[in-house]
Amino acid sequence: MTEADFVRTLRDAGARIFRVGGCVRDHFRGAQAKDIDYAVTGIAEERFHALFPHAEKIGKAFPVYHVRVDGVRREVAFARRERKTGAGYRGFDVTFDPTVTIEEDLYRRDTRMNAMAIELPEGTLLDPYGGRADLVAGVICAVSEHFTDDPVRALRAARQAAEFGFTVEEGTLLYMRACADELRREPTERLMAELRRALAAPHPSVFFRVLRAADLLAVTFPEIAALEGQVQPVEFHPEGDALAHTLAMVDAVAEETEDIRTRFAALVHDLGKGLTPKEMLPHHYGHEKTGLTALAAWNRRMTLPHDWMKAASFVIRQHMRAPRLTRLGKIADLLLGIGASGLSMAEFNIIIRADHGPLPAYLAHGAAALRAMQTITGRSAPTDLAGAEIGIWLREQRVRILKKFLLENEKAWYNTSEQS
Repeated sequence: MTEADFVRTLRDAGARIFRVGGCVRDHFRGAQAKDIDYAVTGIAEERFHALFPHAEKIGKAFPVYHVRVDGVRREVAFARRERKTGAGYRGFDVTFDPTVTIEEDLYRRDTRMNAMAIELPEGTLLDPYGGRADLVAGVICAVSEHFTDDPVRALRAARQAAEFGFTVEEGTLLYMRACADELRREPTERLMAELRRALAAPHPSVFFRVLRAADLLAVTFPEIAALEGQVQPVEFHPEGDALAHTLAMVDAVAEETEDIRTRFAALVHDLGKGLTPKEMLPHHYGHEKTGLTALAAWNRRMTLPHDWMKAASFVIRQHMRAPRLTRLGKIADLLLGIGASGLSMAEFNIIIRADHGPLPAYLAHGAAALRAMQTITGRSAPTDLAGAEIGIWLREQRVRILKKFLLENEKAWYNTSEQS
């Protein structure tokens, strides 16, 4: 069924149909919409189901259907009014009868830029709350007090600020602040979903800055909030405290890679500084160890993806020593550890370069060095060796290969750097 057929069927039945939500917003942003969602008014659910018997109902509290349009499953919701009756995003009394207007449906939405509709088939824009002007101004504004109906809207506003490069107006920050208590009781999976999308944004730091401005950072991501005020030696960190350094780091890494796991590892590389005793400041001795403690606490509260944990744990342990090694055995162990961390050499180096600056040769050319070492495996060990002896032999051989690799290439690297 084409969209034209879908629209015609509804219009012939006396209903009105609109494109709504993110697809309308993205259209006026000049961005490609990921999904097209519809809202319908002026029709009872029974009549809709009779017109589209193959539509799949997915909403329990109110009618939302999946309908195949232009070969794609699209979401069709009945326009509704909502009244807050309890905590969280499920605590609503919902009305969705044919008398509900599109303006009433848009009024219950989170922000004005998300509260526009395009009526079909004419393509007429309905913008009763000024969403298009907000897009032009680059500002995120709540439609009404209904913003607080779903506390995760606070994270969504912060995340969309990071995605679009927008600011959040003061009144909306107040609504966000009012979400604090309910956010503490929200399923952590919902917070995790927003974190994942925020880390994929062009400037992930904006997400955390907006949450901080709304006094929500300590509520949602306390390990990050704990970095604020944790001063550092100014000669190494002129950018400010540990929070300022962390947010600058995650943005710098985001400029180099779209990999969310790498961005998360950058975000948490100095997590242990939030646990540094005040009397130790501005120094953070042992923050690699306390960083693992803080990461474990985060994971207990909000289960993190296994690959994030694996990469982040490695970066926390190694980020201080990685660019300062001198012993070949330690260098070999580091390079092999990178290979086992789930990060590529390039991704690990992006983090270390953002934190420390220029890389030592063994990291800058680490991928080639690692390939050379991995040409030999335990299967090559002498047949008279067994158990731990094979591991000892293998490490010795790989260190020998690394030494040869570094010596053979050192002159070429030096000449290249001189010419550049």
